[in-house]
Parts: sequence; C-alpha cells; structure tokens
Amino acid sequence: MGALRVGFTGGGGITETHARAVRECADLEVVAFCGTNAEKTAALAEEYGARHFSRLDDMLRAVPLDLVVIGSPSGLHAAQGLEAVARGLHVLVEKPIDVTTERADALIDAAEKADLRLGVLFQDRLEPAFVRLKTAVDEGALGRPVLASARVKWHRPPEYYSDSRWRGTLALDGGAALINQGIHTVDLLLWLLGPVAEVRALTATAVHAIEGEDVALGLLEFESGAVATLEATTAAWPGYPRRVEITGTEGTVTVEGDAVVAADLRTPRPDLITTAEGPVSGASSPTLATATPHRRVLEDFAHAIREHRSPACDGREGRRSLALVEALYAAARAAGPERT
Repeated sequence: MGALRVGFTGGGGITETHARAVRECADLEVVAFCGTNAEKTAALAEEYGARHFSRLDDMLRAVPLDLVVIGSPSGLHAAQGLEAVARGLHVLVEKPIDVTTERADALIDAAEKADLRLGVLFQDRLEPAFVRLKTAVDEGALGRPVLASARVKWHRPPEYYSDSRWRGTLALDGGAALINQGIHTVDLLLWLLGPVAEVRALTATAVHAIEGEDVALGLLEFESGAVATLEATTAAWPGYPRRVEITGTEGTVTVEGDAVVAADLRTPRPDLITTAEGPVSGASSPTLATATPHRRVLEDFAHAIREHRSPACDGREGRRSLALVEALYAAARAAGPERT
C-alpha cells in the first residue's frame, strides 16, 4: 500500500495544523481540502499542491481518498463523518466528536458496521509525559486515587467569538468554554481516572456576548470513589496554563500545560517529571498546538488503518468526554439560578 490519501474539511487554523502534521508523515499524502471559505481553502490547496472544493460531497466524488480529517465546526463533525463513511473512507475527527452524543452514536455505529477506522483528535493520549503518567497511575504509583483538581483558566478576546460564525453558538459549538477549551482536560481526567458516576455543575456567561458559557464549574465523583473539581473558562485574563493535580493515597502528581511538573510520591518516580514544550495554549494571544502532538495522532491513525486496529482514541473513547460534558451541562441547567 502506498501513501494514504487524505482529504480535509474546514479551512481554519486547526485544518492548517492537521495538514502540517500530515505533511510530516511519510506514509500520508495531502490531496484535497473543502470548506465554505473559498479563499482559505484555495490558499491551503495552493500551499500543499492539492485540490480544493466548497462542498464535501464534491470532494468525495472527484478525488480518490483513503481518509478524511474533519476540522470543520464541531456541530458538523458527525454529519460530515457519515458522508465520508458512506464513501468507504476512514475518518479522523477534531475534538469533540460532535456536540451531541446522539449524533456521535450515529457516526460510531456507521463506522463500525462498515469496518472503518474512526478516531478523535485527543493528542494528550499520545503525549509521552502523559503516557508515562497513565502507566504510573495504572501501576498504582499514586495508590488509590482520592482527589483531583483541573483548571483550564484561559483568555479569549471578544473577537475570538465575534469574528466567528460558529464559536460560542449552541448549534455549532455546543456551548463554549467547557466543550471547546475544557474538553481536552475532561478527556485526560477520564483517561487517567476512569468513568464518572455523578456530576454537579454551574455555568455562566460572564464576559462574552455568546450563547454558550464562558465560565463552568463541575464537581465529579468517579466510579472509583475519587472526587474532582473542574474549572473551565475563556474569561481569565491574561490566560494561564492548564493545571491538573491528582492526589492518591501514595502522593500527588501535578500537570501544568503539557508537562508533569511535580510528582510528590512516597516511592519516588523521577521519570515522571518533564518540561513543557512549545507555546502555552492558554495565553491571551491564542496559539494552536504545535504540529508534533498532531503528527503523533496522524501517524498512529495511519498505523491503525494499515494494521486494522483501533487508534489511540477511537470513536467510543472520544464519545466519553462528550457524554460527560453533556451531563455537566444538564446538571447546570437543572441547578438553575438560586437567589438569596
């Protein structure tokens, strides 16, 4: 089998990141882009020597492809994935898999019935620092997990939302700070600590003129008995690195940004400590993740196709974070405002 031929949906910054990662992979080939912004997709096509289309079905009919990488607005992910699956193509979706579990389930079921690979871009799962941390947690280095706290206190200026037709909308973003910025950390908590049994939540739209929330607070009780707090906001000027602390009966590990910065354990594990690389994604001038984490995901996905196995984060795993976000939103709506 030669290089796998890749088509892309979307013309924004995340699609540029996807395409850059594909170009770095020896066994993947950039073939075509589609998106509603003709200027952006044409520019990407020119840069990568590819074709460009305004409609997904036109791209799928006109260009031989092996897989589609979906970087369009979140509320379009499942629908576009279903179109690709119907053409017999593998699908890799930017997080979240969609904005409702109902639509996510339709895509998951279709891919499984067609025996096609479906993956979700949660690059934390292939970050070497977090792979080592996952191994340590599974081996019991922290003992029994007891308490965790996760903070995603980022800043997005007003134009981040006002200049976009989809960010912060319920139809295409599904919300805002929690489902968009916070969902990587939601996935990290689930991956490290397992399923959540119960949630409580509060949300608010405090600063931005958007339909979704720019402040979210969750209380999580895991099936293991561990409890956690989760904060997600795009209203914290000037923006801070993501921070996660996990405490077990044998000590505490601290994540800052994309690095494990402390491991205070009864039995020392110096191999867990790393240093952050690349830009801080929570800074006040938002920057995309560097290409390297996405390259890991693309390479793993290509191997999953060739080896006929599940990718690092398949559709069912990618659904878990969306389901938890849905539960948090439902809990926040049920709580409602209480005045004294």
